[in-house]
Amino acid sequence: MHSLAWLAWLAAGVAALSATRNPFYLLLALGCLALVGAALPDEPSRLPRPFAAWKFMLLLIGLAAAFNALISHYGDTRLFTIPGQVPLLSGDVTLEALVYGATNGLALAGLLGAFWVLGQALPVRALVGLIPRAFYPLAVVATIAVTYLPATLRQFQQIREAQAVRGHALRRLRDWLPLFMPLLVGGLERALQLSEAMTARGFASQGQPLNSAWRRAWPRLAMLAGVLLLAGGWLLRLAGDAVWYSWLALGIGAGLIGLGLWASGGRYPRSTYRPPPWRLADTLTLLGALLVLAVLWLGSTALWYSPYPKLALPPFNVWLGLGVLGLLGPLVGMGEKTPPQR
Repeated sequence: MHSLAWLAWLAAGVAALSATRNPFYLLLALGCLALVGAALPDEPSRLPRPFAAWKFMLLLIGLAAAFNALISHYGDTRLFTIPGQVPLLSGDVTLEALVYGATNGLALAGLLGAFWVLGQALPVRALVGLIPRAFYPLAVVATIAVTYLPATLRQFQQIREAQAVRGHALRRLRDWLPLFMPLLVGGLERALQLSEAMTARGFASQGQPLNSAWRRAWPRLAMLAGVLLLAGGWLLRLAGDAVWYSWLALGIGAGLIGLGLWASGGRYPRSTYRPPPWRLADTLTLLGALLVLAVLWLGSTALWYSPYPKLALPPFNVWLGLGVLGLLGPLVGMGEKTPPQR
């Protein structure tokens, strides 16, 4: 599938997990992420399966619940009381605080799962392609950093298997030296080869030269003005002045930042050997993401839930639940066969 379709799916998933603390909607969104992650093919060049670490997610939820219950002593349903004068810990441990911490941990686990699914679905080069061209040097450095650790781990595994075939056993600390020396030499060789390849491809150049100082300065000024307008609009929203000019400031600020990034990226032209086609599955995934965002926008008041002051059963709207199922859009694309490239 197209990387932009996956990016829209990620935005919808993050919005769904961040917009509510209702455990029903959170579990529904997390189930959609789990189904999409389980349907992805296994490839050694990508990240591990997103929900293979379900024990870590359960631990994260438990830690969040315990932490909130120990420092937040609000709620009517008291479980037990911590005596003494210990700061933050002394007081009543309530069921409401435990449930609220668990829902926060559930949302955090879902956010981690969404980014894991994106890392499993797209190769590193596709993820870097989503970075604006203005950050081209940063994108290359990020690519090297992301791919260096998996390559080193694969090389370490190969060296260990080769030494095991030769009868080498790891009994003492000095027995690890025949493993780390080839690993160090191999890392230096990869670094030298990468440096030569980057130099041959002109990575050390600073992009296309600009003729005037104004052409170099105005993208930065536009981004600076955009940041100031975003900050001003956000402060107006916090002050309670939710009028049209606060939204206007936010919109103009975002537009100026985008314009500055686009102008800065013009110095680094990007070429593509085989551009990925936009298929029907990508359109369906994008429509599913838009459906999720629209449902969250229209039903924002029904998403609110808090277990305080007394725990009650969370409400559930069937239409909102059906809208969250738009996160299953990538499952349609996985069933479509990609035509062979010529």
